[in-house]
Amino acid sequence: MTSEEQPAPTAPAPTSLANRYGGQQRALGRKARRAILAAGLVVGIGFLAWVSTSAASESVSFKDIGYSTPDATVAEVDFQVIKNPGTAAKCAVKALDSKFAVVGWKVVDIGPNAADAGADGGRTTVHRATVRTESQSVSAVVDGCWIPAASK
Repeated sequence: MTSEEQPAPTAPAPTSLANRYGGQQRALGRKARRAILAAGLVVGIGFLAWVSTSAASESVSFKDIGYSTPDATVAEVDFQVIKNPGTAAKCAVKALDSKFAVVGWKVVDIGPNAADAGADGGRTTVHRATVRTESQSVSAVVDGCWIPAASK
């Protein structure tokens, strides 16, 4: 059996490749590169301004130290507050029972303090809050602290 020779397939024309996959991309021009560079620079400067202003805004943080329950109607919470010495703050303190239900709640005012009060140049101060409870509590914690709007 003999077979006839088949002609070799021809290579596709360059125009058909360009139609299928798209033509060659041309390089960015000088004006386009400068515009992209300028936009990136503006975004970078805006980001740095945002970071510097957000770090300068006043903030407050807290750390629970311990608690005690002297009797069924009182819980005491010891905690640290870290803030700028001249700034007032408020902290919410709660007492919990064995089922984690809130049995006592109190908002404690933390006033401004002198730079020599507490540690870290007056930034860190220790506080004790007494919370009245409706039943025996098994723990007491600080729920959160914030800077009141009037002292900003």
